[in-house]
Amino acid sequence: MSSSEPSIERLPFTLIVIARDEAAVIGRCLDSVPFAAEKLVIDSGSRDGTPEVAERHGARVVHQDWLGFGPQRNFASTQARYDWILMLDADEALSPELAREMQQVLPELMQSTAAGAILRRQTWYMGAPMNWYRPMVGEKLGRFYHRGRARWTDVRVHESLRFSGSTRTLRAPFVHHHNPTLAHRQLKILRYSELKARDWLDRGRPTRLWMSPLVFLAAFLKDYLLRLGFMDGGRGFVVSQVAASYAVYKRMRYYEMRRNPASREAAGRLLGLDP
Repeated sequence: MSSSEPSIERLPFTLIVIARDEAAVIGRCLDSVPFAAEKLVIDSGSRDGTPEVAERHGARVVHQDWLGFGPQRNFASTQARYDWILMLDADEALSPELAREMQQVLPELMQSTAAGAILRRQTWYMGAPMNWYRPMVGEKLGRFYHRGRARWTDVRVHESLRFSGSTRTLRAPFVHHHNPTLAHRQLKILRYSELKARDWLDRGRPTRLWMSPLVFLAAFLKDYLLRLGFMDGGRGFVVSQVAASYAVYKRMRYYEMRRNPASREAAGRLLGLDP
C-alpha cells in the first residue's frame, strides 16, 4: 500500500463464509469486507482450491465436514475470534455503499446491548439485477450478530438467524450474485431438495403427494403475480417457474425416500452429501 492511500480501520468482528468449491467467487466476497478484523472460511471439503484462494485473500480456513446449513453456521460461530459476526455466502459481497454504512454504524452498535443488524439483499439474476421480484429486491436478512445473542436454526436447509434482543436495519444492500447458470441452479435445487426431504423424514411429515399440482400452481402464481415476477419480464417468468418446480420436486423426492429408503444413500453419493 502506498503512503498516499488511506489506511482502513479494522473493526472487532469476524467475517465468516461457509464454503465448498467456491474458488471462483470467494475472493470477491472476502475482499468486499476489508474492515473486518478477522476473516474466517469454514470449508467442508473443497476440491477446487477454495482454501488456498481464501488464504490468499486474508482468511483463516477451518475444515468441517458438512453438518447441514444451520448446524454448519452455528459451528462456524464458535470458531470466530470475536463475538460479533458478519455471515456471508461465497457468492455474496458487500456493496461499496453498505461497506461505508457499516463502518459508520457498527462501532456504536457493537458497544450496545443489541443482538445484531438486519441487512438488505439485492440479487443479480441472469447477469443483471432484478428490479421488481420481491424476494430478490431488498430482501431483509439477519446476517450481522453477537453470537451470544443470536443463533441459527438447526435445520439442514433454509435456515434463519434468530435474535434474542433488539436489531437495527441498515439501508444500503449487499449483493447476491445468483447461480451463474440455470444448470448451476438446478444442481443446487437437487441438493436443497435432498436436505429438505431428510428434515421431513426426521419429523415424520405426511407425504401428501396428491397436493403437488396445487402446490405448483400456488407457488407459481405467488411468485409471478403477488411477488411481481411478471414485472421483470422473461427473467421473472423463469425464476417463478423454477421456484414452483422446486416446491413440487422436493415433495416427490420425499415421497420416493419414504417408499424406497435405500434411495437416500444412492442420492447422497450422487449429490456429494453424507448418507
